[in-house]
Amino acid sequence: MKPHVVVLGGNFAGLGSAQKVRELCGESVSITVIDRKNFLLFVPNIPAEVFEDRDPSKTLAMDIASTLDEDDIGFIQAEIKAIDPDARRVDFVPNERPGAAPESMSYDYLVVAVGNRLAYDKIEGFAEHGHTVSDFYYGNKLRHFLAHEYKGGPVAIGSARFHQGDGTKDVKLYGGHAFPSAEAACEGPPVETMLSMATWLGQHGKGGPDKITVFTPAALIAEDAGEKVVGKLLEIAGGMGFNYVNEAKDITRITKDGIELASGKNIEAELKLVFPDWVPHDFMKGLPISDNEGFVVTDVTMRNPKYPNVFAAGDAAAITVPKLGGIGHAQCEIVAKQIAKDLGKMAPVEADKPLEPVVYCIGDMGNNMAFYIRSNSWFGGPDQILKMGHMPFLLKMQYKNLFFKTKGKMPEWGLDASKLLAEKLFAA
Repeated sequence: MKPHVVVLGGNFAGLGSAQKVRELCGESVSITVIDRKNFLLFVPNIPAEVFEDRDPSKTLAMDIASTLDEDDIGFIQAEIKAIDPDARRVDFVPNERPGAAPESMSYDYLVVAVGNRLAYDKIEGFAEHGHTVSDFYYGNKLRHFLAHEYKGGPVAIGSARFHQGDGTKDVKLYGGHAFPSAEAACEGPPVETMLSMATWLGQHGKGGPDKITVFTPAALIAEDAGEKVVGKLLEIAGGMGFNYVNEAKDITRITKDGIELASGKNIEAELKLVFPDWVPHDFMKGLPISDNEGFVVTDVTMRNPKYPNVFAAGDAAAITVPKLGGIGHAQCEIVAKQIAKDLGKMAPVEADKPLEPVVYCIGDMGNNMAFYIRSNSWFGGPDQILKMGHMPFLLKMQYKNLFFKTKGKMPEWGLDASKLLAEKLFAA
């Protein structure tokens, strides 16, 4: 029988891993993807849709089953309940209709790409008084609030504290650089949201940046982008009038009147736009493949050291910090190359190239403008680049269009073309 590759998760990292395994291993493997939902949620463009008053559920969902079927990849819509790496088994419950019986599936290779739980339920007062832009429901809830309830009061935007775990303590990057520790899971979204919100306020005659306070649990917001990039961002934001609170420590409580921070500071706000802690799913905790928080431990080839037939990609991997799509995309290719190497389809010299994480971030600013960041300095690399203007906005929109057109199979030249356009041929 063919080796069976089971991929847990069907969003960016899961879809990308399954497609790359098929591309590099051909018909020598059978592949099954399991996900609780039957569509891919295109998260990066939700803020842009919301602030343009468009329903993101109508423009940012892609059917998973038909997409995978094009490459003869099986799909099961189910809730994953357990992983037994010794028995090489995954337990799940089909969830198309309530009442399904528990099922199990064996694997030869397992790719854990289930993402995380976004722990809004850990933030006191979020359900009653908080907003965010991380999925269709919350995006449309914010659209309704802005259109019908918001009276033009102050706005607070920021992150809860992230609990990284110890899964990267032995990982070295870029020639021996120790793996960094993050206080926030990913702060591209807060920066994007604050800039887009300021544009929205101006367009609707409700003020400008001075009405917005952005906060971070860390000493420096978006620290993974590098001190040079963040310093420039803060200089620009300060000149525009944004208010900035660092070392907030965590979100203690959201109330009708604002946000209470663990640092002891309170921010007055009518609109509270927050981003939560990113925590592993419950079934990931306590496993021999997981760290003390529940993230999957891997080396720089995305293999688990104890179970070399278990891989991780995307946000479920301990090594994915910040929780950023560009890093997950690189990991998908590494996973596929490693499996191809095992099956004699690729030479070790090509397959064993280690992960070298890079922060790629393009954030909408409104008015057909966006910022572009490419940086690896936080990991020990040499690069820190920031650009702002119309070209990054076009890149962000065209990436989404191309992703849907190709069903996630982005061309190999895509990243190089983006770098050329944004960094070399850049025009504001």
